[in-house]
Amino acid sequence: MSFSTELGPSTRHRAAGQLTREPAKRQHHPDFDKLQLRGWKSAEKEGTLPSAAWEKEKAWALRMGLTGSDSLTDKSIPTFARGELPHYAGINTFLKAPYIEDVTQVGAYDAAIIGVPFDGGTTYRPGTRFGPQGVRKISALYTPYNYEMGVDLREQMTLCDVGDIFTIPANIEKTFDQVTRAVSHVASSGALPIMIGGDHSIGFPCVRGIANCTSKRIGIVHFDRHIDIQEKDLDERMHTTPWFHATDLVNVPAVNLVQIGIGGWQVPREGVEVARERNTNIFTMRDVEELGLAETAARALELAWKDADAVYISFDIDSVDCGFVPGTGWPEPGGFLPREALELVSLVAKEGICGLEVVEVSPPYDCSDITALLATRVIVDVLGTLVSHGKMGAHKHIIDKPVSIPAGPDVE
Repeated sequence: MSFSTELGPSTRHRAAGQLTREPAKRQHHPDFDKLQLRGWKSAEKEGTLPSAAWEKEKAWALRMGLTGSDSLTDKSIPTFARGELPHYAGINTFLKAPYIEDVTQVGAYDAAIIGVPFDGGTTYRPGTRFGPQGVRKISALYTPYNYEMGVDLREQMTLCDVGDIFTIPANIEKTFDQVTRAVSHVASSGALPIMIGGDHSIGFPCVRGIANCTSKRIGIVHFDRHIDIQEKDLDERMHTTPWFHATDLVNVPAVNLVQIGIGGWQVPREGVEVARERNTNIFTMRDVEELGLAETAARALELAWKDADAVYISFDIDSVDCGFVPGTGWPEPGGFLPREALELVSLVAKEGICGLEVVEVSPPYDCSDITALLATRVIVDVLGTLVSHGKMGAHKHIIDKPVSIPAGPDVE
């Protein structure tokens, strides 16, 4: 056996047969300044955020849930779980926001979560009626604070959950009327309506609910793999048809409808024909790849806002590649990565919105809750974007025809 006598990165000792490696030399970056990292800037920004609302919530929890056992060191912990903590306990509203049993009080909040548990417009796999429950359940995992945005929703806005709309499982049109009525009430109050579906057929009555409250012009940015703009499907106004009927509304013109992510083998030709006739705007996934996220968002905003007074976001969870969102009624490969979807929806929301819907979450097809988790993330990222860009409440000026819906009689 022979050994090399040349010196290299390692030398073998004949006796032990071991390698002795010289310490690796590390590159020196004299100009590197950790204070310029986004991570450090985010850490610094956290120090400027208030904490009064969190302290108030902890005091409220003690008042409503009784003080904790004497053996506890943390005296802010109550006997009965109330508020955000612990994440695994409690009766879930979205993000543990207050449940507003009396919906006439919704106007006291900046934004309101509205559940729309309806899957009667589904043409393949039902289950989205459980979407609001699924999203609310997994939303308990989150806190109201986002490190990268430097935003604390609890401290910088007010959010409530008004519960679910009473939908009619066997009747699409009656459900549409219920949805429109509910969304009109919330929008008229000045609170920003945030809808959790439900299948995508609810897009039409949700937009109609806001359009009923205003004479102003509304644009739509629609994230999806499917075009959803044919007039009927299976002889009804199903989840493949919302934008045909929404863009029939006098103040929701089709030229302000922008659809992002469309493509694949599930785009009916009937819908493509309508899109062509109505001169809508379609960005395929390849368009997004070639333009990049920032340029896609910039052009989408330009088209949606052209001569419009407000923009509505419709986010179909199946716009994301089905490998990341198995819990949906009509999965399709080739969609967005979650990080791309979140970046795009935030770029659109930063100019302000008049409403948001997140639809097609079907928890029965996803026992891991990751689909509902991404839906939650879309909502909180939009809310955080509105707060960080000073656009929370920017929609209020368009509500020039508020509706009034009578309440029932007083009860003892």
